[in-house]
Amino acid sequence: MSTIRFKAVEQTFNRKPISVETNSKRSDIYAVNVFNNIAMRQFMSDEAFKNIQNSIEFGTRIDRKLANEIAVSMKNWALSKGATHYTHWFQPLTGSTAEKHDAFFEPIDNSKAIEAFGSDQLVQQEPDASSFPSGGIRNTFEARGYTAWDPTSPAFIYGTTLCIPTVFVSYTGEALDNKAPLLRALQTIDQAATEVAKYFDKNVSKVNATLGWEQEYFLIDKALAYSRPDIVLAGRTLLGHSPAKGQQLDDHYFGSIPARVMSFMRELEEESMKLGIPVKTRHNEVAPNQFELAPIFEEANLAVDHNSLIMDLMDRVADKHNFKVLFHEKPFAGINGSGKHNNWSLATNTGVNLLSPGTTPMKNLQFLTFFINTIKAVCEYEDLIRASVASASNDHRLGANEAPPAIISVFIGKQLTKVLDELEDVSKGKLSPQEKTDLKLNVVGKIPEILLDNTDRNRTSPFAFTGNKFELRAVGSKANCAKPMTVLNTIVAKQLKEFKKEVDILVDKKKLKKDEAIFNVLREYIKASKRIRFEGDGYSEVWEKEAIRRGLSNHKTTPLALKAMISKKSLEVFEQMGVMNKIEVHARHEIELEEYAMKLQIEGRVLGDIAKNHVIPTAIRYQNTLIENLKGLKEVFGNDFKKLASQQLDIVEQISDNIAEINSKVDVMVNERKKANKLDNAQLKAEAYCEFVKPYFDKIRYHCDKLELMVDDDLWPLTKYRELLFTR
Repeated sequence: MSTIRFKAVEQTFNRKPISVETNSKRSDIYAVNVFNNIAMRQFMSDEAFKNIQNSIEFGTRIDRKLANEIAVSMKNWALSKGATHYTHWFQPLTGSTAEKHDAFFEPIDNSKAIEAFGSDQLVQQEPDASSFPSGGIRNTFEARGYTAWDPTSPAFIYGTTLCIPTVFVSYTGEALDNKAPLLRALQTIDQAATEVAKYFDKNVSKVNATLGWEQEYFLIDKALAYSRPDIVLAGRTLLGHSPAKGQQLDDHYFGSIPARVMSFMRELEEESMKLGIPVKTRHNEVAPNQFELAPIFEEANLAVDHNSLIMDLMDRVADKHNFKVLFHEKPFAGINGSGKHNNWSLATNTGVNLLSPGTTPMKNLQFLTFFINTIKAVCEYEDLIRASVASASNDHRLGANEAPPAIISVFIGKQLTKVLDELEDVSKGKLSPQEKTDLKLNVVGKIPEILLDNTDRNRTSPFAFTGNKFELRAVGSKANCAKPMTVLNTIVAKQLKEFKKEVDILVDKKKLKKDEAIFNVLREYIKASKRIRFEGDGYSEVWEKEAIRRGLSNHKTTPLALKAMISKKSLEVFEQMGVMNKIEVHARHEIELEEYAMKLQIEGRVLGDIAKNHVIPTAIRYQNTLIENLKGLKEVFGNDFKKLASQQLDIVEQISDNIAEINSKVDVMVNERKKANKLDNAQLKAEAYCEFVKPYFDKIRYHCDKLELMVDDDLWPLTKYRELLFTR
């Protein structure tokens, strides 16, 4: 074993679980570091508290005078928690979070100082934003960016810093982050869904989109991870032969959690609870050293913030426990990658889940209204949903028979399929008394009963109904949930607005009763969206052909998938719903293409370096040992040498062949990379990397992995899969 590998593995075997004190009940520490309603009532006046609550609930402007009181209250609370600094915490278009810390400390003369923080520091700041990606939105002389407080997501203490969730916008007002478009999408879904919900309950005044994410991840020993240049620089292994035992026995899934991992999980959960992240579930996932955590669902904006925060928290806690967290969608070849299922629903201020059947036919008609409209929205914009989850890393996972295929389809189960089929068969126009009775009692009224036995789950479906929510399973494990949630809420809002318009026309002009009008419109929507519904095996070639026949997209690569972002149809829906203008959409399209090319560029450079500077020299060293052995055999056996040493000669020849293949293919890959780098157009550059550079990754890897099986284990320089995946 090479010196680097030996030291790394030796360190790993000496690891012991870190003891974590967990005497407190989770409920006792929940949200203690969050400036929530309890903290606000304690530190601010009733007037200021009501003002901020109205801003959160109804979007009203916070009074400037009261903003200063709120800022002082927030500062006093933070100081009582031991905070020394504050930051505007935002989510630029890099996929991660950003922060610039400023101290509360402010000198007032040469001998005195105070802790200062007012409304000017709370409401808006101007960080140095010139280095964040902008997709061409800003000129150099307009490189400033502004962060603006988002009162709907509460401030929190992280370490000794008061973190204030904010949006991030350019000098000219365009959104430069993931949060601003999401907030706009949530506002428009609130308005659209509220208007439709009033058909069924006049008391509904607000509808919140909710999100429950499921975060999958790998935990690798830190020393072993840092012994691999590809994990350090690319977040995944670019080569490595599969171990004899992988996940084929299914013995890791839901298995007993290792003690060291459990210690990490306990501390992570405790820190999450303090930050108000309601983590509920933990378990082993399918692949070795793969795990999952999931919280209780929350309002979508808060859930997105919490997911971004917990990914950072996981890195910090893992480091304390001598682990490295891998969020890459496919860090290891030959075993399952990681996703982040997004469970989405709509909830009213009256406490009703609009995607959950009720106890009466009218409540079930409400359920069907939102259920069918969601399916119709996905049908109309399936390519845009695919674009929202596209990335270089997620391309490895989508369609790899371990995750949903790249074809977006909706699974609802046999029982609900039967309900929709029966609704489709009802007559159009005014319903006869008998039709009304049959429809309400025999079809709509029995939905809760049939869903009690709705255990049919199709894991190959990218968008599945799972009882009281839709589950978007195509989101990648390291993605920011804001992107798919912005798209989903935008398209559903548009669909609900169109639905209300059509129903109102039937009521006002055709003089149909409200429920008859609703049934008529839903019936047409069922027909129009039938092509997106699929109950079978999403991995099969038969489905690929059927999807083409149905007119569904099958974008298997990111450069192809992202084109849907800037289609006329997509630009129109974003602008009509007030979520993003053309400049903002085109900027994001440009940034994501550039990111795709840069990630493949980094991977190509890392792979070339490892292949030429680690693998080939090691193979040559071992080959020289074999050659010396062959010389000795020839001296001993003379004429019988070739007969007795044929296997050794064959190994030497195979090593030479693999070295030659690696060397030539790395050279070709480098030349293709140079050609791609000369392209100025982001789309063409991304396509060049996808079509002409990336294919060499697997070709180079094939020969490197062959050498791994041939070269003396003591010499091999890279930590192997069996060590990365099975060392606790």
